[in-house]
Amino acid sequence: MTEAKTPEKTRAARPAAVTLTPGAEARIAKLMAAAPDGAIGVRLSTPRRGCSGLAYSVDYVTEEQKFDEKIETPGGVFYIDGASVLYLIGSTMDWVEDDFAAGFVFENPNAKGACGCGESFTV
Repeated sequence: MTEAKTPEKTRAARPAAVTLTPGAEARIAKLMAAAPDGAIGVRLSTPRRGCSGLAYSVDYVTEEQKFDEKIETPGGVFYIDGASVLYLIGSTMDWVEDDFAAGFVFENPNAKGACGCGESFTV
């Protein structure tokens, strides 16, 4: 008698909370190339700050946190702070440079408002 083979159940990979543009990925690679000793990646978080309540913060990270979302990029690992993921789902992160400024720019469908200077947002 032959054994019936049970099909394995697999879960579809969940899309990342934040989509990184090629410009953002290139900037992460540049940051990681110049990272201080011990840095294992770059983390995006949304600390309480500014007039609207939440701000975007990108910092080096030296250890992975249990609930961080981890995104492998060609230039290094990008983490999203576990407590910030819900505020960022569906967002796009880009790196923009012009003659006068350079920085990460976020297109966040969860943001219901922002302060006049663009430094913080509310959900």
